[in-house]
Amino acid sequence: MKKLDVWKKTHEKNMFIKKDIATKFPKEERFELTSQLTRPSLSIPLNIVEGSGRFTDKDFAHFLDTALGSTNEIDCCCLCASELKYISDEDYKKVNKSINEVRAMLISFLKFFRGGAGNLKPYTSNLKP
Repeated sequence: MKKLDVWKKTHEKNMFIKKDIATKFPKEERFELTSQLTRPSLSIPLNIVEGSGRFTDKDFAHFLDTALGSTNEIDCCCLCASELKYISDEDYKKVNKSINEVRAMLISFLKFFRGGAGNLKPYTSNLKP
């Protein structure tokens, strides 16, 4: 699981959101927007981990679908945060770029599992565990 570039990217994104984005929200948003943002941010790498432990590609794909849905939640929460001026335009652009990269990686991975990507291999690094 830790060899998957998509997992690495989602973990980095989660850490960025937890450390650099959610901490900028006002305290009164702790139970609303902050929670609505950090929950799906963590959910993405967790779904990849859980899916990778399943026995079939179909099961793994189900968890990747769930992770993909969480990218949309993050996207919406960050747009709200930007419009409410909780985060800077620069931070919004960083998150938006990152979430779009994650979304593209998840879609490619799903295509791989569903046989729609031909010989496309999933995103993995060359690093040894």
